[in-house]
Amino acid sequence: MATLIKDGTISLNTCPSVSAFAAAVGKMEGEGPLASSFDYIAEDVTLGESSWEKSESKLQQIAFSTALSKGSFSEKNIDVLFAGDLLNQCVSSSYGARDTEIPFLGLFGACSTMAEGLGLASVFVDSGSAVNAAAVTSSHFCSAERQFRLPVNYGGQRTPTAQWTATAAGCAVVSPHNKAPYVRAFTVGKIKDMGITDANNMGAAMAAAAYDTVSRHLCNTGQSIDNFDLILTGDLGKVGRDILIELFKKDGVDISEKHNDCGIMLFDPKKQDVHAGGSGCGCSASVLCSYVLDEIQQGKLNKVLFAATGALMSPTIVQQGESIPGISHAVELSSC
Repeated sequence: MATLIKDGTISLNTCPSVSAFAAAVGKMEGEGPLASSFDYIAEDVTLGESSWEKSESKLQQIAFSTALSKGSFSEKNIDVLFAGDLLNQCVSSSYGARDTEIPFLGLFGACSTMAEGLGLASVFVDSGSAVNAAAVTSSHFCSAERQFRLPVNYGGQRTPTAQWTATAAGCAVVSPHNKAPYVRAFTVGKIKDMGITDANNMGAAMAAAAYDTVSRHLCNTGQSIDNFDLILTGDLGKVGRDILIELFKKDGVDISEKHNDCGIMLFDPKKQDVHAGGSGCGCSASVLCSYVLDEIQQGKLNKVLFAATGALMSPTIVQQGESIPGISHAVELSSC
């Protein structure tokens, strides 16, 4: 049964398995360096739907149904579904799941939602509250731009610190201990505010939260950076990554060789103009639920700390001049 070690870190004593996973992405994401890892690549951003929001819901449905198919599950096998996205009232998730009969828990952790959902699903399975629990999340460039900034047809200029919201979705199904990848621990994030007020500089806004959560996880579990093959954040982008590295250097710790960020991994900066990198719930979800979990499953990565990060803002609050709080949740994954 799950045990609270201290200060937000939960040890999962049975080490549940991520028994199935899938990622569905848009056309642009499918032209990036991880293309061969994705289960589904859309031909265009509409996915045949009449609105961006419907397109995002469909992308989430595809990731969910593909994960079930890969794990030979039916919807009846899933005891609880954790889902969330960037849009108001998490409509992409609730509308995406409305045709199912699965007990539903909607989440909002901004871009940290995949780690939040995966952590909670793992706690439910480890405690015996569920046999199989699924975590799914998504984002869509056009739906996010319309809500948080300006409609894409406005053609507003993007600043160098801006990140590109991924059109993508990822789903992971957690089941009792059986095969790799295994979920070993979950650290719940704390809200950290660096005083950033620029909605186009989310990497800087989230870096302190990533530093706090990763540091607490290592301390609470008695581990160091050297115990991990990969410390994976998402989505700090280039700006946030540089700040995170500097924060650890103040502690005398160099994480640069062990760290990577989903916002950097998803796109090719030389061929795709995404400025500081990718972002959005679907960015870290699609990178995790394709390339990363596959590498763990094959034993190419032995231990990974997945620390997704989120900027907990709304357009209204930003327009009022408020700063942007950040959060990061961490899930420890292993191949054995």
